[in-house]
Amino acid sequence: MNDEQFRNEMLYQTTMRLAKDLLKQGVINKEEYRLIDTIFTQKYSPSLGCLFSDINLISI
Repeated sequence: MNDEQFRNEMLYQTTMRLAKDLLKQGVINKEEYRLIDTIFTQKYSPSLGCLFSDINLISI
């Protein structure tokens, strides 16, 4: 993983952690969470994040 890939991975993971917190707080719904994930997956093209992008939202 080069520096740019690492940076993109960190930005994606950080963004999705914030989105997950917003989902847990009820600020956003599951559909909005999925949209955020789609947008930021396309923007950052995370190599590891894609492994976790299809999480089970029922447990959140």
